[in-house]
Amino acid sequence: MDRLKINFNKKQGKIKPLNAVNNGPAGEKERNTGNFETYKAARFSYARLHDSAHCYEYGGEFSVDVHRIFRNFDADIDDESVYVFAPTDEYLKNIKDAGTEIFYRLGASIEHGYKFGTFPPKDYLKWAQICERIIRHYNEGWANGFHFDIEYWEIWNEADCTDPDGSNPCWQGTQEEFIDFYCVVSTYLKSKFPHLKIGGPSVAWIGTGLMGALLPEIKARGAALDFFSFHKYASLISWIEDDVLRVRKALDGYGFFDTEIILNEWNYVKEWGGSVWEYSLDVEKKLKGASFALSVMCISQALPVDMLMYYDARPHGMNGLFSSDVSLSPLKTYHVYNAFADLRELGESVGIELESEDLYAVAATGGNESAVLLTFYNDDIENGEKNVCIEVSGANSSGCVRAEFYLLDENNDMELVKEEFFTSDRFHIRLKIRSYESYMIKFKKEE
Repeated sequence: MDRLKINFNKKQGKIKPLNAVNNGPAGEKERNTGNFETYKAARFSYARLHDSAHCYEYGGEFSVDVHRIFRNFDADIDDESVYVFAPTDEYLKNIKDAGTEIFYRLGASIEHGYKFGTFPPKDYLKWAQICERIIRHYNEGWANGFHFDIEYWEIWNEADCTDPDGSNPCWQGTQEEFIDFYCVVSTYLKSKFPHLKIGGPSVAWIGTGLMGALLPEIKARGAALDFFSFHKYASLISWIEDDVLRVRKALDGYGFFDTEIILNEWNYVKEWGGSVWEYSLDVEKKLKGASFALSVMCISQALPVDMLMYYDARPHGMNGLFSSDVSLSPLKTYHVYNAFADLRELGESVGIELESEDLYAVAATGGNESAVLLTFYNDDIENGEKNVCIEVSGANSSGCVRAEFYLLDENNDMELVKEEFFTSDRFHIRLKIRSYESYMIKFKKEE
């Protein structure tokens, strides 16, 4: 029998913002179209603004990207009239109105075909000065702007990415040019906004490529790296874990001990081509994809990663949160995020011990209420079953505690399926869980 021990008296720090996503709600809240209300109800912690320009509901070709806001690079950077802010303004207001914080990616959306916005700027310093004014627009009210208090500003996206034909869809310069570009921009922006978090560069691959070349140059040049962002698509949970640990080791090796680690693109991908790619897209939208997502969130609470950002909440093929039809209705993974938001609202993570393979869990407490999320995930086991003994302590200091069992499976969307009552401070729960099912068990003290 598999065993899970939970000690709600053993507090281990805050539940991290592991329920962040790429992109915001789609549709108009005033007309009650799209998914604004369901997006808001999920209580996503952050929304990263990447590939937003590929969605017309976010403003399309006029939104977010630096070259789409400042469309004539030869123009005067202090001329407010040359900035096209309005579409991005509306998009960011929607995100903030949904209660989600903004993580702004400065740069360009991916370009698999014709290349337009992914060329190196012809003047790195001027590009940084344009970004300065974008930041002032959204944080300091410049150019009839806002005071959104956006803390995270990321420089570029996947300068080390490659398409199957060998081309780079994200950076049309050399690696050396990107290193110079990053160092100039991050140094300048940090000098202007020392209170903000300036970082990047959202590398596509962990290893000796761009990451290995960039870190020593940032160190040598004294450039800013408040956070290091990277991407990982996988079907095995161990791949995510391994890369997080490799990033932490590399950062520490160069003395970046305080640099946050942010995995800000991730999802289930078994292979990138052919029928297996089609299978991966299908998995992302179903129960198995939800179990994979929860498994990654569970392990990340204990790993040295500060934030996860699921790719993607934008209406397109890799959105496992909302359906692709006009309703944008919640899919299975949505309910994992909704449940994890409950843990974040409880606040404090607590100690767990797992004696099990392929079972993943995370638990939290908030005083009179505590909870645990758990799931059974193995990429190769489609019809498995586990009998789990859960040993609980610290959920009930006196009186009685009610345990509510919420199930996510093919027929239930984190719906209450049973209740049990316990009168002691230490008790055991017997639970049968099948492949890719997820449970949230809430413990509530009764008077």
